Amino acid sequence: MSQTHFGFKTVDEQDKARHVRSVFDSVASNYDIMNDLMSAGLHRVWKAYTIQVANPRPGDRVLDIAGGTGDLDLAFAPKVAPNGQVVHTDINEAMLREGRNRLLNHGHVLPTLVCDAEKLPFPDGHFDIVTVAFGLRNMTHKDIALREMNRVLRPGGKLLVLEFSKVAAPLEKAYDWYSFNILPKLGKWIAKDEDSYRYLAESIRMHPDQETLRGMMREAGFGHVDVHNLTAGIAALHLGIKC
Repeated sequence: MSQTHFGFKTVDEQDKARHVRSVFDSVASNYDIMNDLMSAGLHRVWKAYTIQVANPRPGDRVLDIAGGTGDLDLAFAPKVAPNGQVVHTDINEAMLREGRNRLLNHGHVLPTLVCDAEKLPFPDGHFDIVTVAFGLRNMTHKDIALREMNRVLRPGGKLLVLEFSKVAAPLEKAYDWYSFNILPKLGKWIAKDEDSYRYLAESIRMHPDQETLRGMMREAGFGHVDVHNLTAGIAALHLGIKC
């Protein structure tokens, strides 16, 4: 049986999704406040930049993968109105429920569905924009998911992958100390879940760095891939164009 990583642990491939689901079932209700605390609000700046680079237009069809609590969906919805569409998806039902309720509270009724990024239930060439923010690193077969994202995009369409990445060398020691000492304590105090936030820190280290992910996107069929380092590489935005 094939194995893969879950943070720093090794697990059977077929079990990883279950472990990831357990993490996000646990953190869903506190996800937004923890994001603000962990990043000192920077995740909002990174997501706003992602929307700017995506440059959505009225009438565009947008697919948000691992959309969670709906930050990107909330930003896209008014920009593609009145004739466009934003589809809000996540593999985790608890996260999706939090996002759906938040979207409804803001007056947005969007298609919302539980969706596995490795088996997207959409036709070829259907979307103008596909986004995945802080979700790719949790996927078992990233190569398969990236090929699926390419498949559902129209020619000339854009994939935007916003993800934690490899921080600049001068900051590595301080960033490691923060990640492995402060993050789990914040998780324990706020979300009552230290282990899930330890997994978060570990999963970031196991995720492909900027150039490796650029190569993976090219192998998945994207003819042009730009990399935008954000906050000294703590996060990176990869923009892939389908040829």
